[in-house]
Amino acid sequence: METVPVKPERLAQLEDLARRRGKSTADALDDLLVDYLEWEREDYQEAVEGIRRGYDDVKAGQTRPADQFLDEFARKHGLPR
Repeated sequence: METVPVKPERLAQLEDLARRRGKSTADALDDLLVDYLEWEREDYQEAVEGIRRGYDDVKAGQTRPADQFLDEFARKHGLPR
């Protein structure tokens, strides 16, 4: 088993979390890693899918001039243009 160094302040936070959840520090860390890694995987898949859809739109000619988009975006969000 490999040992991973953890900053003292992170370890204190982890130990507090484990105590509040009634778990060992190792189990609390494992739960956090599972949750984070699943979130990261989903986030990556959503980004790839968004890029794919955008690429498909460009190939299909479904685009508009950048100035038009920027003007609409600025108006929508109350930003100067």
